[in-house]
Amino acid sequence: MHASKGDRLVVHGRVVGQQDQVVEIVEVLGPNGNPPYRVRAENGHETIMSPGPDSVIDHRKASEQF
Repeated sequence: MHASKGDRLVVHGRVVGQQDQVVEIVEVLGPNGNPPYRVRAENGHETIMSPGPDSVIDHRKASEQF
């Protein structure tokens, strides 16, 4: 998994009815775009994540519309 600052990290819901979580990658802490990542949620909360197999990187920048 490789990401850049500004990419979006999508964590898929693990049970039926649970929504996906989408956060913006604000800093890549690992070498060559690898995890861990400092991420920011829509509500402004920041944390450090090492995404699991239920996660994907959306390389569209957070500022781009769907």
